[in-house]
Amino acid sequence: MATNTVTACVLIIGNEILSGRTQDVNLQYIATHLGAKGVSVKEARVIPDIHEVIVDAVNECRSQYDYVLTTGGIGPTHDDITAECIAQAFEVPLVVNETIAERIRRRPAPDDVMRNRMLMARIPEGAELIDNITGGPQGFSIGNVYVMAGIPAIAQAMLPTIEFVGGDVVESCSVTAQMGESDIAQDLREIQDDFPAVDLGSYPFYRDGIYGTSLVMRGTSRADLKSMMARIKAAIEKRGSAPVDEAYDWD
Repeated sequence: MATNTVTACVLIIGNEILSGRTQDVNLQYIATHLGAKGVSVKEARVIPDIHEVIVDAVNECRSQYDYVLTTGGIGPTHDDITAECIAQAFEVPLVVNETIAERIRRRPAPDDVMRNRMLMARIPEGAELIDNITGGPQGFSIGNVYVMAGIPAIAQAMLPTIEFVGGDVVESCSVTAQMGESDIAQDLREIQDDFPAVDLGSYPFYRDGIYGTSLVMRGTSRADLKSMMARIKAAIEKRGSAPVDEAYDWD
């Protein structure tokens, strides 16, 4: 059965992520949110606050995926260069958006602080706003690129306001084999070959003195998922073990 796949790429922008000083928590939230809407995140990149790197990444990814979402680099400091990079990628000027500017002016501040804050009102010409339900400056979108803040609470306040047109929703199921990956690897290869539309992931662990392998299946057809599950359980039993922790995310 043919599937309708809608794809996305997430660009996480910021030297602080690459340095390890800040831990990214946006990707998991974004991927989960998009997955529920039938948009599959196929790639994620963490890139530095370097002008040409951002421009090149945006142009490359927007030509490959249905949606590109960026987080980070739209604040008031010298290294917040995402907006100007997006403008260059689309070959349009950077302009002050009065709707954002008015929202910024609602919070009184000394002149020098206000000048810095107003940098967040600049967006590429022709871009549309992404609402920020926290009351702070909005994000923006242009073409298939959606630009959000890096602060998790703000990114999570922006994302639900975006209307995504998705495809078939990817669902998942899982089961655990109480054996190492190598014990069942050949069976898994054969089963994956028989179900090319389902992604089969194998995740080994060692817990309480026992080697085990968590097997996770992801696909858009419940029938295929159930059939693959039956094959994997049979393979586990053939190897002299019993499958445990069988789970379906649609239950």
